[in-house]
Amino acid sequence: MNVSQGVTWSILIALSLVKSPGGVESFVIPPTTFQDARIAAPNSSRSSSCHRSLQEPRVRFSSDENDEISPTTSPPPPEEKRHHRNKSKGNDDNQPLISTHGRQQQQQQQQQHTRHAAIDLAHSVDSAGKEFVSDLRKDLMSRLTMFTPPPTGELSHDNKGAVVASGERKQVDNNSGSAHRLSLDDRKNMLVSRTKEWKRLQKHAKDEIEKMHLRDLMMEEERCDTMCAEWDGVYLDYSRQRADLKTMKLLRELADRQDLKGKIQQMVSGEKINFTEDRSVLHTALRADKSSIGSIVVDGQDCVEDVHKTLDQVRQFTDAIRNGDIRGYTGKRLRNFISVGIGGSYLGPEFLYECLKTEPDGINSALGYNLRFLSNVDPVDIERTCADLDPEETLIIVVSKTFTTAETMLNARTMRQWLWDFMGNDKEVVRKHVVACSSISATDKVEEFGINTDDYFFKFWDWVGGRYSVCSAVGAVPISLQYGFDLFEKFLEGARSIDKHFVSAPFEQNIPVIMGLLGVWNHSFMNYNTRTTLPYAEALLKLPAHIQQLDMESNGKRVTKHGVEVDYNVGEVDFGEAGTNGQHSFYQLLHQGQTVPCDFIGFIASQHDLCMDGEDMTSHDELMSNFFAQPDALANGKTADEVRAEGVKEDLVIHRTFHGNRPSLSLILPKLTAYAAGQLLSIYEHRTAVQGFIWDINSFDQYGVELGKKLANEIKDHVHNARKNQSEDVDGPNPSTTRLLKYYLTKTKENESACSDERSILSLSSVTRKTYKDHFPPTPPESHDLGGPLGKM
Repeated sequence: MNVSQGVTWSILIALSLVKSPGGVESFVIPPTTFQDARIAAPNSSRSSSCHRSLQEPRVRFSSDENDEISPTTSPPPPEEKRHHRNKSKGNDDNQPLISTHGRQQQQQQQQQHTRHAAIDLAHSVDSAGKEFVSDLRKDLMSRLTMFTPPPTGELSHDNKGAVVASGERKQVDNNSGSAHRLSLDDRKNMLVSRTKEWKRLQKHAKDEIEKMHLRDLMMEEERCDTMCAEWDGVYLDYSRQRADLKTMKLLRELADRQDLKGKIQQMVSGEKINFTEDRSVLHTALRADKSSIGSIVVDGQDCVEDVHKTLDQVRQFTDAIRNGDIRGYTGKRLRNFISVGIGGSYLGPEFLYECLKTEPDGINSALGYNLRFLSNVDPVDIERTCADLDPEETLIIVVSKTFTTAETMLNARTMRQWLWDFMGNDKEVVRKHVVACSSISATDKVEEFGINTDDYFFKFWDWVGGRYSVCSAVGAVPISLQYGFDLFEKFLEGARSIDKHFVSAPFEQNIPVIMGLLGVWNHSFMNYNTRTTLPYAEALLKLPAHIQQLDMESNGKRVTKHGVEVDYNVGEVDFGEAGTNGQHSFYQLLHQGQTVPCDFIGFIASQHDLCMDGEDMTSHDELMSNFFAQPDALANGKTADEVRAEGVKEDLVIHRTFHGNRPSLSLILPKLTAYAAGQLLSIYEHRTAVQGFIWDINSFDQYGVELGKKLANEIKDHVHNARKNQSEDVDGPNPSTTRLLKYYLTKTKENESACSDERSILSLSSVTRKTYKDHFPPTPPESHDLGGPLGKM
């Protein structure tokens, strides 16, 4: 089959891609395409007729449900009618006006005539082209995913009110759901798994990689030297992945097919890629430099300018707290900070807090201050958080995007009551001891809570998802209160460095892109369903929990942007542990159980190194020796012959054999500083986005967390009514839940009656009557001052 025949067939296929409301499939083709078609079939018996009709500016073809081009019953329009129609379109004022109905009839006749011409072209192609067509149609279907014609032949308007001319390709707004107007089969054909790039990777995995062992791959010097990348002190080695150079080439081709570069640009420029919620995704704007002001505008708002206004507000407020210019209700300095939030409002900031806790600058700047996080609605968490704190010296930071999160708001009300218990119910207590980090849309709720919205309200925006919000006021306020704004600013600079790399670096050297593509490879092609993060730094002990939420809440989906369920693996189960602790916890499974791809994270220098007298090496060298050894052990394993050579009894050989061939990658950074923490955060945020872009899912909504909350509210009503009526008679949604509820209510009533004080559970109101003064008498002198950022070790 020659090239010209392929061009002709590609045109006919393109005409049958998009289903119109009328029940046929249609696609509008610009005139240049038809000119290509005429060139493609110069020997057609009706090429001259085809040439005349294809010069019309816009035409529409139709096809039946079987995707075969089918003529309609009406004959082509007579030559005189076509002449009259063309004449009527001129500028001669003396020509009679043609009604809309008449014009539509003429357009239909024109379309029918051109359809006949195209059918003649189709007949000129031999049957050998049909196999080519099948592949080409799928290719075109995928590439045209983002385009659809307007439903009529007249001018139409897109979602945003912009006028779109009939017949011109219009990029579908991500929230329009236009792809859903296609048939189910056509939408399934848009799955990335139907593309030739995806199928090549499947074949490559089965026919080549499955037959290779990392033990052999690791001996290929060229491969090992190539499979690494470096940027701004971050060094990535991915040579221990079950992949070769061909694998990476095929993955990059898949990325090109999915327009990964275009999707990255859409994200950082503020296009509304969160199509289910019609929102932009701009966590990168949270750390953009002031020089970027004016570059990102969403719904008329300059995002970078708004970000820096809030950051300036955070700096001014936190400096005033730390300097003693802003004090509590009783005039005492505020030294204790409780950040009340859950999920992304807690995990990201706590990860950063732990990173800086032992960082030299962090140690000095935190002297005299105490930051804690309250996330769990369990009352035990409340007691642990505030039992030894003085409310008069405590500032509460309520972090909730909507200011309606059930767990957070219950804890916030509890903390408010705690303040009132000690200082009275004066509204000024709340105004001087509670601040809010919330979305602008929640301003009324913040004010209703009693918070000073002029000075104690720090805003972020709907285009910031909770799990991506640590660079916003969500992280800025608590971290700057504890460590000072300057250290938080270094964290932003580190994240900004990786953002620039992510946007500009070629995919061959792009660290987040490489990690994201390997995530797709391991999960969708190698069928590894879990992944672990193993930071060899105790200060990163909270990083795995943050990545767990970041990745699993983002990519734990099952439906693509086309509205069809995926038929390939998406969304790994993430877990992890810091340092050598994990080696004595779950590494047994990593070495001899199921295969789990691993991310090892290490540092050239420790935050605090030790070398004890009589020891041969420093503690950090000991730690890093394990960092280097574990990936090799996972990759190479240990053969039965090697075990036998050690003199092991034959019946134990099989138990002490390691198959190896278990993939991992290694990230090495200079030292864990605020800057490096920002780099790590940005790397993993972008890795998550890359995988979602390749899989065609929305990584930026989280409807999966809502169903359980809804059911919890219904059960709360049952429990409340039972408590109020002092009855264990309760109806749950099913017999099992009913039985559990009755058991719970019965036992709690028994425990209540056994208590020395006979107060009803509903009568409990005070939070705690103890402070550090009760727990640790005698108290330090009231005039003590540890010096805050000026303090020394």
